[in-house]
Amino acid sequence: MSQKKIVDIHKRPVSGHPMKGRDILVKCLENEGVDVVFGYPGGASMEIHQGLTLSQKIRMVLPRHEQGGAFAAGGYARATGRVGVCLATSGPGALNLLTGIMDAKMDSIPLVAVTGQVPSTVLGSDAFQETDILGATFPLVKHSYLVQNIDDIPQVVHEAFHIARTGRPGPVLVDLPKNIQQQEAIPNFNVRFDVPGFKPNLKPSPLQIKKAVHAIMESRRPVVYAGGGIVSAEASAELVQFVRKTGIPVANTVMGLGSYPMDDPLSLQMLGMHGAVYANIAINHADLVIALGVRFDDRVTGKLSEFCKNARFIHVDIDPTEINKNIIVDIPIQGDVKLALQMMNESVAPKKDIGPWLAEIEGWRKEFPFHYDLHETHIVPQHVIRELQKLADEDAIVSVGVGQHQMWTSQFWRFQRPRCWLCSSGLGAMGFGLPAAMGAQVAYPGRQVINIDGDGSFLMNIQELQTLKIENIPVKSVVLNNAHLGMVAQWEDRFYKSIRAHTYIGDANFAEIAHAFGVKSECVSKPEEVVPALKRMLKHKGPYVLDVKYPYDDKSRGHVMPMIPANHTYLDTLLDQEHSLRAYWKKKGILKD
Repeated sequence: MSQKKIVDIHKRPVSGHPMKGRDILVKCLENEGVDVVFGYPGGASMEIHQGLTLSQKIRMVLPRHEQGGAFAAGGYARATGRVGVCLATSGPGALNLLTGIMDAKMDSIPLVAVTGQVPSTVLGSDAFQETDILGATFPLVKHSYLVQNIDDIPQVVHEAFHIARTGRPGPVLVDLPKNIQQQEAIPNFNVRFDVPGFKPNLKPSPLQIKKAVHAIMESRRPVVYAGGGIVSAEASAELVQFVRKTGIPVANTVMGLGSYPMDDPLSLQMLGMHGAVYANIAINHADLVIALGVRFDDRVTGKLSEFCKNARFIHVDIDPTEINKNIIVDIPIQGDVKLALQMMNESVAPKKDIGPWLAEIEGWRKEFPFHYDLHETHIVPQHVIRELQKLADEDAIVSVGVGQHQMWTSQFWRFQRPRCWLCSSGLGAMGFGLPAAMGAQVAYPGRQVINIDGDGSFLMNIQELQTLKIENIPVKSVVLNNAHLGMVAQWEDRFYKSIRAHTYIGDANFAEIAHAFGVKSECVSKPEEVVPALKRMLKHKGPYVLDVKYPYDDKSRGHVMPMIPANHTYLDTLLDQEHSLRAYWKKKGILKD
């Protein structure tokens, strides 16, 4: 903070009793509406933990690893839309937050990470567990603070939460030296946000909206491409109104799943690398792409120069740096996507000429559906996911790790509402699923929270089973266990002649491991065992681990299909072990050499 701002703070009249810096921090968190903190104590943060034990408003959840705490705070934020808070000590504790902080940055998740720091009197001396966490996180955060005066704490905390939740949400770091935590001062909590350089524009340009509406009504083959920005902006209702009013089909990114009901006839499900073939065909045959709260990620676009070559683009995004970053768009609209949709909904009308386009898409949908084949003796993981949704509550929250299980869940679980899908999408961080589910379950103790995980991802933060047990957090984990890093092995099969380069991780028994933590568990390996085991799991009142064992299959049955190889086009989609969309269409005479 500037010296001028510090002086101004010091001039404000204050009254009340002296408080330690740690207690001022806790009171500031309470003032921001924080009801849970995920934190692991250490020498430089134990003062804050002492303060948190006195709070009547904040639940302190002790993860068993700081990364688990950061992911749990992210899961809390994704499920609620509120700012998630994690806490760690200096040095190794703070550094263990980095993956969770970057995950929040990539997926635009509001997060405040509080770190203890060595006393400011020894900063720069390489003191025990000293780390320049501001420098380490500089490219990972939306903003960061090193508090050097106890009187600054209320202003810093208020700014941190405001920045984290407004505009394009993201992570903010607050680093608090131990001596500042221990000092005493009479605090002034009467603070307001006054940062001239941070004024995100929310209101879209009416002229650009008018241009967009004209393009929409003139188009013959439009597609809505909706992403996580719809969820962040709480704009799902407006998206549903827009799609149903115009009749334009909508495809979602992996971050946008649930922002539009996936069982609706106008839903094209997920697009991109492992998305629906018909969604990718449709968007690449569109004459207008209405991009809402997306960033044209490479997992969606593939080869940028070939993406939707014959389409015009409308792009609505809160972040001006995303517009024209990857794709040059025809009608840029900077602002809140919720407001943009509200404005467009006032002017758009039903597209009476869209019937032939929808019929063409329906033909592709019937020709290229998501599908899988059952096996007589082996469990098929996609089938586990489909059966689990049939048994789960309609408002169940589902988290995933990263890998094949993640993509199968995004393909076969039909999300009907936003904030029920927790997925490390941009960063793709293994180990995310279990702690993220933990954070969501703490936020919603009465709802079903299910972690669908892979054996590799589950192992990375498996220590959080103890947190679930001790805190009585009833997360249900289904571990799809094929003894391999399945997605990497799939790439080995496709592009490296099936040479196994350290992707076999061994046949662990997660039911036994869970039992050792005191968590109810069981293991299944036969198809007929799956549904009864799922029923037992969901009926259980506490945390549960269901270890689902199945063999890795290097044929298409064991691969996530369809698949567009990196930096390729939708025509290069691998439909199965032997066929690509390009070859299939050539054989049918649809595509010429």
